[in-house]
Amino acid sequence: MQHATSLNSQSLGADLRALRMARGLTLQDLADTLNRSVGWLSQVERDLSDPSITDLRQMAQALGVSVSMLFRHAAAPVHEAGFIVRKDARRPIGSSVAGLIEELLSPDLTDDFEMVHSTFLPHSRIKDPVTRPTQEVGYVVSGRLEIDIAGTVHSLNPGDSFRIRGEPFRWANPYPDPAVAIWVIAPPVY
Repeated sequence: MQHATSLNSQSLGADLRALRMARGLTLQDLADTLNRSVGWLSQVERDLSDPSITDLRQMAQALGVSVSMLFRHAAAPVHEAGFIVRKDARRPIGSSVAGLIEELLSPDLTDDFEMVHSTFLPHSRIKDPVTRPTQEVGYVVSGRLEIDIAGTVHSLNPGDSFRIRGEPFRWANPYPDPAVAIWVIAPPVY
């Protein structure tokens, strides 16, 4: 059987640790959920032990991320690893909301923030408001986007930016063209 390290970059353990901590889980909490030992999980987070495919699926479910988030670590050249993310090596992230495609621009999830490339497909919207314990700033690169922050709807055009500090928000792209935004979120939530 092929182990995770051959499928993932060396940042898998650091990413798992960052995701666990962002959700306020201790090693014991996650180990209990996975029915594994704290020692094993600690070794996985330090890249000393290779989780199986089944382990990765269970971790993704427990952490509320897609399995592809954990698998899509394209191997970067040694001199770029941890510094550069090439366009074709971005990892898909997010909750798979219909009409939203999110890719991680940050090399991993170990910083105090994450950068996300978000594409909002034409005529798409999120129905229920999202509230996260984060500070977020977005910049619209192309297309038009509507964002409802705490009950106030704002229409955004290319070059516009916005900030959300824990307020409930919803987005919509009622227009015929995709909208692209760069989103910075602190602390990382994916």
